[in-house]
This record gives sequence, C-alpha cells and structure tokens, in this order.
Amino acid sequence: MIKNYLKIAWRNMLRNKVYSALNIVGLAAGMAVALLIGLWVTNQYSFDKFLPNYNQLYQVELNFTDPHEGEHTQQAVSLPIADVLRKDYPEVKYVAESDWMGQHDLLVGNKKLYMNGAAIGSDFLKMFQYPLIKGNANSVFKDAYSIVLTESTAKALFGDADPMDKTVRIDNQHDLKVTGIMQDVPKNSSLQFNYLLPFSYNEQTQPWMKNARTTYYNNSFQMFVQLQDNADYVILAPKIKNIVYNGGPKMRVAKPVVLLHPLKYWHLYSEFKNGKECGGFIDYVRMFSIIGVLVLLIACINFMNLSTARSEKRAREVGVRKAIGSQRHDLIFQFLTESVLITFMSFLLSVLLVQLVLPAFNTLTGDFVSIPYGNPVFWCGMIGYVLITGLLAGSRPAFYLSSFSPVKVLKGSIQIGKAASLPRKILVVLQFTCSIALIISTIIVYQQIQYAKNRPTGYSSARLMSSDMSDDLSNHYDALKNTLLQSGLVEGVAKASSPLTGIYMHTGIEKWPGQGAGEAGINVGGISVSDNYFKTMGMQLLQGRDFSPDWGSDTSNVIINEAAVRRMGLKNPINQLITYDNIKGPARIIGVVKDALMESPFTPVEPAVFNHGRGGNFVIYRLATGANTHDAVEKITKIFDNYNPAYPYSYQFVDDEYNQKFNLEVLVGKLAGVFAGLAIFISCLGLFGLAAYVAEQRTKEIGIRKVLGASIAQVWLLLSRDFIVLVLISCIIASPIALYFLSNWLQKYDYKISIGPGVFILSAMMAIIITLFTISFQAIKAALSNPVKSLRSE
Repeated sequence: MIKNYLKIAWRNMLRNKVYSALNIVGLAAGMAVALLIGLWVTNQYSFDKFLPNYNQLYQVELNFTDPHEGEHTQQAVSLPIADVLRKDYPEVKYVAESDWMGQHDLLVGNKKLYMNGAAIGSDFLKMFQYPLIKGNANSVFKDAYSIVLTESTAKALFGDADPMDKTVRIDNQHDLKVTGIMQDVPKNSSLQFNYLLPFSYNEQTQPWMKNARTTYYNNSFQMFVQLQDNADYVILAPKIKNIVYNGGPKMRVAKPVVLLHPLKYWHLYSEFKNGKECGGFIDYVRMFSIIGVLVLLIACINFMNLSTARSEKRAREVGVRKAIGSQRHDLIFQFLTESVLITFMSFLLSVLLVQLVLPAFNTLTGDFVSIPYGNPVFWCGMIGYVLITGLLAGSRPAFYLSSFSPVKVLKGSIQIGKAASLPRKILVVLQFTCSIALIISTIIVYQQIQYAKNRPTGYSSARLMSSDMSDDLSNHYDALKNTLLQSGLVEGVAKASSPLTGIYMHTGIEKWPGQGAGEAGINVGGISVSDNYFKTMGMQLLQGRDFSPDWGSDTSNVIINEAAVRRMGLKNPINQLITYDNIKGPARIIGVVKDALMESPFTPVEPAVFNHGRGGNFVIYRLATGANTHDAVEKITKIFDNYNPAYPYSYQFVDDEYNQKFNLEVLVGKLAGVFAGLAIFISCLGLFGLAAYVAEQRTKEIGIRKVLGASIAQVWLLLSRDFIVLVLISCIIASPIALYFLSNWLQKYDYKISIGPGVFILSAMMAIIITLFTISFQAIKAALSNPVKSLRSE
C-alpha cells in the first residue's frame, strides 16, 4: 500500500512540475533556514559542556549598588576573597585566582609570537580539566617561572621538536620553563588562551601586586571556584554575600555583594539585575530561534495553500477512491505520505543549501558551525524534523481533501475553490505578517546602529593608531616619540593607561567641593596620560590648561571631563581640590575636557579623571595628513623594531576598534535582513503559485471580460486586488506586534532612536511593491492571453 502511495505521489509531482517545484524549493528554503539556525543555536548552548565539572564551576563576581549610579555587576574582584573562600567555606572545593593578561610576547630564538594568555592559580587545571598532552595538572605550576603552552602555540614556537623543559622568554624579561603541553582550547570554550602562567609569577614580578592579597578595593582579578559535589549554591549564596562588605571598610558605601556566576550561564547570560542573571546573548539566541520557526512556518503555509488550491485536480480521485471503499483515514495517510515524500526531497535540498552557505555564515557570525554528518543523534533528530515538518505541512491538505463527499464530487456539484478560500487567505495574511514584521525589525536595527554610529565621539579617529606598550618601549618612549615625529610619518604621539575606546581602571573621587554631608564617593574612570595626549586624540579642552611636558610639575594635578563636572555639581571647577584615589593627597583640577565616548556608544559618557602619569599601556599616534597608510606602516614597523626588537610590531586603528563596539548589533541586523529576505522570498513563491492558480481558475471569466472590452490594466487590477488587500491586512497586524517587541529591545540602550510611523509606512510600501512584482507576471500573462482560445470549448 505504501509503495502504491509513493508511486501516486511521484506521478502527481511529475504531472504538476511547476507547482511541485514551487513546493519543494519553498519548503527547502524554509527548512534550510530552520536547520542553519538550529545548528547555530545548538552550538551556542554547547559552550563549556565538554568540561567534566561543568555544573559545579562558578565565577566569583561583585554586585554593587551605588546611590547615584545605580546597580552594576562586575567580574573584577579582589584577592582577599580567595583566601576567605578557601579558609571559611567547606562547600568550596577549589579556588583559582587569575589575571587575564591580554597579549604578551613569547620569544624562542628568532621566533616572536604576540599571543593571549593568563596567569592562573594552582587549582585552575584541577577545575577546568583541559586535556594535557604532556605534564601533570598537579605539578605544572610548582615553579613560578614556568609556562604551559597549547599544542598549536608549542608547534609555532618549537616546530617538531619536543618543547618540554625548554625555555620561552616572555616580554623580553623573564625565561620560563615549559612544564606542560595542552590540547588546543575548543572553540566552544568561554575561556580562550594560548598559554598559561602560574599566578605566583605575577605576584613575584609585578610590583603593583605587592599588597593585593590584603586590599579589598583592588578589584583587578578574575576568580573561579568549584563547589563540592554535594554543595548547593542556593544555600551557600547568603553565607558568602557579605565577604567584601565585612572585610573592606572603603567598599561599604557601594554595598558590595559577592555572588557566584555558574559556568553554564557564562556564554549566554552577561546581564544582571539584583545580582541575578537576567539576559545577554540568550536574548538573541531566542530571537533567532523564533525567526527559524517562523520562516519554516511560512514555508509550510506555502505547501498548505498550494496543495489546497490544487484540490480540484484531486477531487475526482478522492471521490473514486471513496466510492470503491477507501476510508477517510486511508486517504489521510496517503496524502500525509505524499507530504512526507516532498518534505524529504526538500530536506535533501536544504542540506545542500546549508552546506553551501555555511562558510559565508561562519564568516559573518565569527562562529564555527558545521553539519555533524557522523553524529547518529543528529540524523535521528533530522528524521524527526522531516516527519514533523511533513505532517505539519501536509495536515490541512490531507484532512481537507479527505473530507470531500464522493456523491457531490462525482456529480460535479462541490464548490472547492470557495470552500478553501477563507482559510487560504488567513494563511497568506499570517505568512506576510511574519515577513513584514521581519522587514520592520531589520529597518529598526539598522536605524539604531546608524544613530549610535553618528553620535559625536568627542575625538578625531582619522588616521589614529595605537600599539601595546612593552617594557622596552616604555624605557625608550622619549626616543621613540622623537623618532616618530622626526620621520614626518606621524603628527602626534602620546601614551595612556587605557585605549581611547575603553577605560581599563575605575577608581573613586572621595571628596570634592560642595559634597553633601554623608554623600558617598563617586566611581570614575581613572586614566593616566602623557602630555600632548588630548591634542593627539583631537579632544577639545574646554577650560584650563593641558599637562605640561615636565612630568614632575603636574603629579598632583588632574583634568576631568564634563560628566565628572556635572556629577560633582562644580560651577567653577578650575583650581578646585578633590581627593582622588590615584593621587596621594589633594588633587588640583587644572582643566576640563569635552566628553568623549570611551566606553559604550549606547550609554551616557561616564565621569573620568585624567592624571599625568609616567607609565602607560598604550602608545597612541596619528599618521600625518596625506601620508600613504601602507608605506607609513612599513616605515613605522622598522622604527618600532629598533626600540622593541623582541616584539613583533602590532597596531590597531582606533576607528576599527570603535566600530567593533557595534559588532553584535551589526550581526543581528545582517542576520535579520537575510532571514527577512528569505521569508519574503518564500512567501513570494507561494504567492506566485496562488496567482497562477487564480489566473487558471478565472481563464474563461477573463476571456469574457476581454471580449466585452476590458483593458489589460483592468484585468491586472482584477487579479491583483485581492492579494493587495491581504498584504495590507498583514501590514496592519504586523506593525503593532513589531512595535511592541522592538520597543522592548530598545529599552536596553540608554542612547536610542524613537520609532516613528515612517518605518511602518516604508515596510508596507516595500511589501506591496514586492507583492505586485510577484503577481504581475501571472496577471499580465492572463490579461494578454487570447480570449478565443479560452472560450473555444464553450
């Protein structure tokens, strides 16, 4: 019987090639989108699950409640917390301090690599059991001057030679012995690194860490814990929350609460409210999951509509089958079998489409999604996917076609087209509602990105570059600066403790003129800069003066931004004295600089204080006007190599760094645009098929109208009018739905657009134009047909 059903299904497909092709291609496109999004979502949920202790691993974080700036949660914590957790809480099995150092130079012979690494506590590899190829997790960090390399890093430094017990020089300062080789960190790991150092190395070599073990307000570290197997974090949480509050008097004003962030939430949950995970990347994962379901639903609606629209062709078959004894359930099974067959063919095509677009998709998202061909679980899931999609797409045609009365069908008295008309129109409206909502979303996301990008930054990023500062560059900074300026390649050089696109340290203003009685201190960004910093950055000094070239004359002076002036309520800030953590004793305000976007472009500028410092983590320089970028970089490379021979020259353009702040929003906008386009394409395939069907059904009517004098435009309007009405209804339904969800999405941004009526009008116009373009071919074709041929049989 099944063989007979499949044979009939195959013959029907061959007999109606155009409609079969529309069904298969439309369904394949929808299944491809759903499959692609499904693979991506699965990948997002797979992060860190390869670790054996996945459910018992946490990161220690701090939640602050500032009376003026509200609440925020941060990953940076102080070292005393680690000692308290080890000593006083038996529920904690392991604790590992860490300093994620960013990029540092690894040198072996003449091989120089600039790579990311971390200094970590001795328990780290017991908690995060990344497989070691060589070495023992219990002993690799016994010596402070040791290093564990990933397999690819070891290969890059030592080639095919055995790296164990060999020496790697770091930052041209210290020699480290290789005590372990680790498998490369999986791409779906939240922690990414190329090498690991013992935390004791930093403690022995970094002077600024001298008192870190006893200072609760030095929040410069990340910390991880593993709970005992029988420990419950819900019970532990209230016990540990006041560790910092009780131990650090200077921190109490911000009401610090210690909390543990589960590893299973690291990748997807980065936003907090009242110290609890409340959102983050998970919002986009859910959004695209819904989009995948919607696009697949649109494709299934196509199948339903085209199948029921062609029902007159199958009506006599149903009547004959029922007349010779077929039961309704037999017919339902037959039509569902046909649907599953078409779905299976669509699935094969969808797999091919996904395989073709995966490289471009991975490039766009920066991910590593692939089809797991060798995974039997995947194929079992795909069998279920095909069956569910086939049953969903074929359900209405199966139940509708099998309901025909054989007597009415065989007498020719059944009005099939009218019976299916209303449900078909409802499905078309549902289809286009989803598509138009996606179009509106794409436009709003684009407008929000452009709105933030057009926000004044407060500095000039044109031709502005930065490089990490090494000890060698720091020791030869004045010579490097003079050489760069004398070369004519650059027109300004400065150094700073933070890049222009971020603030690496936050500190506090504890006292200032006009401070209210009992008023808490102010959390501000603290940035140490050299003279000529503001001129090089193109930042406007509004009041006062810049730092002088003589460093010693300005050690107790600071320059603040407008946000700090507003926060302190200073009317005449110049020469006012404040107590600022970065400077011992009172600090004098000598200048006010215009606000600059150094953090998120979607939030207000935060208060910042600039002090005149000798050190710096970054060299920042601006290429001379008219300089050829490629030639200038080649020549600057030689200058840096002269003063920094152990490091490979590396640089970043500040405008590129700033644009990276929009990466997530740009990605969301591009993906929403692509999926909106695919949704419209799939909807138009169905619309094209329905228009062809309607034109075919009304062939004789069109012929009579033409004989009676109807013009081509009148016939075109006759066939287009119903579809345009349906699309307009879709616009009316989609607009408030999109407005609701997009308004909620925009609430996460302080600096955001207002949604006006223009976006809905534009989306409606786009939908109508696309609809007219889709159906006009069939409408004009019908209008141009010869009425003699259509009326000949009469």
